[in-house]
Amino acid sequence: MKLGILGAGSIARKMAATVRGMEGAELFAIASRDPERARAFAEEEGAERAYGSYEELVNDPAVELVYIATPHSRHCEDALLCIAAGKPVLCEKAFTMNAAEAERVLFAAKEQGVFVAEAIWTRYMPSRKIIDDLLASGIIGTPKVLTANLSYPIDTVRRLIDPELCGGALLDVGIYGLTFAAMHFGTDIERMESSVAMTDTGVDASESITLHYADGRMAVLNHSMRCRSDRMGIVHGTEGYLVVDNINDPLSVSVYDAADTLIKRVEMPPQITGYEYEVAECAECLRKGLTEPPSMPHAETIAMMRRMDALRAQWGLVYPKERR
Repeated sequence: MKLGILGAGSIARKMAATVRGMEGAELFAIASRDPERARAFAEEEGAERAYGSYEELVNDPAVELVYIATPHSRHCEDALLCIAAGKPVLCEKAFTMNAAEAERVLFAAKEQGVFVAEAIWTRYMPSRKIIDDLLASGIIGTPKVLTANLSYPIDTVRRLIDPELCGGALLDVGIYGLTFAAMHFGTDIERMESSVAMTDTGVDASESITLHYADGRMAVLNHSMRCRSDRMGIVHGTEGYLVVDNINDPLSVSVYDAADTLIKRVEMPPQITGYEYEVAECAECLRKGLTEPPSMPHAETIAMMRRMDALRAQWGLVYPKERR
């Protein structure tokens, strides 16, 4: 499968490293609005073709899948460009700026019969099933409370503090806590409460989110781009608890009984970067003629965007692009 990448930033570099280590996948083309940057990327990462515009890449008949690695603010525009050219899309999270954009992209994809997937990598990783199987086994009894946090000191990165680029902690790191809860506690949320601290530029810097489920379970999530956290995810049950080391890229799962005794530990399997699982699922979907990935159905993408829209509404956070 010949992969083309839109955007030549750090996340594109990580995808390039991933594809180099995979069988059956090839980094074929890179596009940047800066032709020199595209050429440098191609030379350094081993791409066969470099383009100075996104239009050139999506119109290259040899490209079989396009990975969108541009800022959140561009995702809708770039995805629609790919879809119009009939190119399958793997779009980096957050999928779009808001749910309205997500719906627009997915409607266009359905109309054109084009495959589209959201690249929220933890949805595709084997750790997801490992955790779910442990919970289903009853090893910690009945799960009642989930806690998760993800924070990095990244509030000096322009993309993350610029409202024009849809910056803020929520769309960049907060989505991982929300995804961890969605994967392991589901989406039957009765109400959602939150508190937030804003940056001087007007985007969210840190937030605490509490999800109340219809059956009485609760998830408490904390995210920030002002500090580094332990990145742990914990599921608390009636007979013990389960600890996930790093919800952003799980390394291991440890299970403790009610006496705080470690009773089981599962190490995650070796991987290239972790991105290979989403690429492999995209390739399999294309072979089968599917238009959405089983690990991240379109309905889940829209539901997550609506959840984040609701949180921003609580905070009064409106991106400039949404006002236009």
